[in-house]
Amino acid sequence: MELRTAASPKDVKHYDTDRLREEFLIDDLFKPDEIKTLYSHIDRIIVGSAVPVSNALTLTAGEEIRAAYFLERREMGIINVGGKGVVTIDGKDYALDFKDGIYIGMGAKDISFKSDAKDNPSKFYFNSAPAHKAYPIKLVRKDDILPENKVELGTGEACNERVINKYIVPGQVDSCQLVMGITSLKPGSVWNTMPWHTHDRRMEVYLYFEVPDDAVVFHYMGEPNETRHIIMRNQEAVISPSWSVHSASATKCYSFIWGMVGENQAFDDMDWVPTKDMR
Repeated sequence: MELRTAASPKDVKHYDTDRLREEFLIDDLFKPDEIKTLYSHIDRIIVGSAVPVSNALTLTAGEEIRAAYFLERREMGIINVGGKGVVTIDGKDYALDFKDGIYIGMGAKDISFKSDAKDNPSKFYFNSAPAHKAYPIKLVRKDDILPENKVELGTGEACNERVINKYIVPGQVDSCQLVMGITSLKPGSVWNTMPWHTHDRRMEVYLYFEVPDDAVVFHYMGEPNETRHIIMRNQEAVISPSWSVHSASATKCYSFIWGMVGENQAFDDMDWVPTKDMR
């Protein structure tokens, strides 16, 4: 498990490109027949992936979290961004197609991942947060998002028409603090979240996917008056501290999974930054 420490905005404004990428970019996910995990000291989130090809992969706690099993004191959300596969939780199989998700509450002991086909393996992406209560496992299929949790925003004129699908949110899935979902931009749109915002009460991690091979995403971060950017490619993730703006533009439309942990689960708890105040 890779460890990342927290970073002060006073320091980050002095980082060069390599240092920004070293601290915030997660670019080595989705390796065949591997489970990759990264532990961030920012709200203690764990970001991970599993790509079972030849055999099933079993999730273990590792020494870093000092637990008997991975979810002894944690909860987890998983979304599949690859081919069809199965997540097995304490002996019960849950089939996940592309963009299907599942929430797993604290206390689940045995978790493994398996793909239906070697030539089109599953790519399971997960976020995990500390938990204080055990909530039930819940499968969230992409076509079963409740109407109130499927939101269309933006305009063609602003190049930001997008659909927000809220997978793990209050009212649809009970969780301790984890919130997850997918935002997909429509063809011709490239901007997400403009004007920018921060939310001091939560940190966030983005996983960009459905990014064409010849395209790049410009992920914007930093304090509103000290902004920076990280150039990202398909199936790369980025850590966004609570003090940082988080937005993106790209050379073509894209999708991203957002995962949040922290003080509350209120999706609309955002501190908007007027465009006139951006630097």
